[in-house]
Amino acid sequence: RRARRAARLERQAGLLARAAEAARAADSAANRLKEADARLADAAYRAGFETPEQAAEAVRHPDRQREVRRRLDAWQSESAAVAAELSDPRVLAAARTPSADPAAAQTVADAATRALREVSAADAAARTRCEELDALSAQAVADARRLAPLRAEHDRIARLASLAAGTSADNERRMRLEAYVLAARLEQVAAAASVRLRHMSSGRYTLVHSDARSGGRGRSGLGLHVVDAWTGSERDTATLSGGETFSASLALALGLADVVTDEAGGVRLGTLFIDEGFGSLDEQTLDEVMDVLDSLRERDRTVGIVSHVADLRRRVPAQLEVVKGRQGSAVRHRAAAAC
Repeated sequence: RRARRAARLERQAGLLARAAEAARAADSAANRLKEADARLADAAYRAGFETPEQAAEAVRHPDRQREVRRRLDAWQSESAAVAAELSDPRVLAAARTPSADPAAAQTVADAATRALREVSAADAAARTRCEELDALSAQAVADARRLAPLRAEHDRIARLASLAAGTSADNERRMRLEAYVLAARLEQVAAAASVRLRHMSSGRYTLVHSDARSGGRGRSGLGLHVVDAWTGSERDTATLSGGETFSASLALALGLADVVTDEAGGVRLGTLFIDEGFGSLDEQTLDEVMDVLDSLRERDRTVGIVSHVADLRRRVPAQLEVVKGRQGSAVRHRAAAAC
């Protein structure tokens, strides 16, 4: 019986020891729980929650946590990129510039748009004109090629025309074609006139053709010079005296008549009138001129002299005298016997 009681007491003592141990463990666990609650509350507060229950409610599913983590990492990367961009000196300088004026910028943009439309229209018009000019250029090239032979022919004819007109640089004497032809005839006239002039001047003067150029822009080809046998020089006819000039002119007229007669196939110029000029001749020259005119009459030519020189009255066999009167002028015939 004592043994049972001892065993029972021993069991009770064991239970009491385990109960005491459990009580101590419970106290320790309660303390740790209290500390854990404090740490939990503190962690929840630091995390931004009022109570641990709010923190527990904020806990997400692992998949959601991974998505949030990915977005957080992306945000952090973007934030780092933005921070780096904002630290760029150019960005900092731009940030210090005055704020933009959208209204003014819009006005400028509208003006630029209108200018762009105008330029586009001008460009289209210019392209059209370029196309037209290209077509005209091609047509001009074709026309030039077609006209090239005609231009060459024109140039050849123009050169001939300028040469004949005496305006070409190749025409050194600036002599027209008609002047060139007349110059050959003038040589014949001068040769025929020299025969008469030599007789009128007692062998002193003869006429020669000159194709020397005139001064300035004058042309050449129809000049006459007189050769003075006394001096052996050739000079301009302008240097002759009045009587010598009359003799030279008369000789030229007679020489021209001779040349025309020869060119006309023997048809003669039967009448020749001479107006004045005799008053400038000395007596010897007048005799020589009259001898020449008499020689013409001997060849069945009629020579009429219009003059006021009194010495001619005794030299001309037949005269028509014009007498002035109150009733007018009258013509009176004088025969050779009346001289």
